[in-house]
Amino acid sequence: MTKVNELHRKWSEDPKYRKAHAELSPEFELARAVMQARSHAGLTQEQLARRMETTQSVIARLESGRVRPSTQTLARLAAATGTRLRIRFESAGAER
Repeated sequence: MTKVNELHRKWSEDPKYRKAHAELSPEFELARAVMQARSHAGLTQEQLARRMETTQSVIARLESGRVRPSTQTLARLAAATGTRLRIRFESAGAER
């Protein structure tokens, strides 16, 4: 197990951490989806940045979950990775 996973497991014992982690879940999911799209396209961050006409640091920020990209940015990312952008709403109690 990686050190990050060990820390997450330890910190998850704290209710405040669990609450904060749950609130950030959408950002984590989006960051994971960005990384997956890039990885499945077989691209490095630099290659994806060139295709999107941006910089590698922008891609790194997208993958970190530190920024909330616009739908326009996500559409550019989809085009650059040969994927299709789908946005949908689910009921709050929907299982993933």
